Amino acid sequence: MKAVQLSGSPRANVGKVDAKAVREKGFVPCVIYGGKEQIHFQADERAFKPIIFTPNAHIVEVNLDGKVYRTVLQEAQYHKITDRLIHADFLEIVDGKPVTANIPVVIVGQSEGVKKGGKLVLKVRKLKARGLADKLPDTIEIDITKLDIGGSIAVGDIQVEGATLLNAKNVSVVSIATTRAVAATENAAPAKK
Repeated sequence: MKAVQLSGSPRANVGKVDAKAVREKGFVPCVIYGGKEQIHFQADERAFKPIIFTPNAHIVEVNLDGKVYRTVLQEAQYHKITDRLIHADFLEIVDGKPVTANIPVVIVGQSEGVKKGGKLVLKVRKLKARGLADKLPDTIEIDITKLDIGGSIAVGDIQVEGATLLNAKNVSVVSIATTRAVAATENAAPAKK
């Protein structure tokens, strides 16, 4: 996975009142866990753009007063009404210890079913994968070249080198659905005979 930098400053006080004051200044209260200790910090809300609003998964290198922590974003919480980021949880990467991350799905190839008039349906945009952070891919590519109308690819059909997929094996990730035009053609074909 590629690395993205995030600068922040440690928080002395922790609690609802302090978190509200941090948000009013345009910062996001954050926590790093999974290492030797929990580290509470704040970061500029605008600095999260390359971390959250991206199609790729990243390792986030959090810089706090010159000390850098290698982390993975585990959860981002948003305000119910304004949709602003209000909290972020980061999992510290410990050498030799696997991490869990949501990896985006990328479709590759042109399906036989789409060429015949079927509709491509991407049902799952990200898959939960577990593995060593350095081995996790930026994206999970799924080749749909041989997929015909009515066909689908489930999580159990996907192999990712260096990672284990945690989603249920029977969950359909991508499929080719029958369209009305294809159904009409199939129904009209026997009538011509």
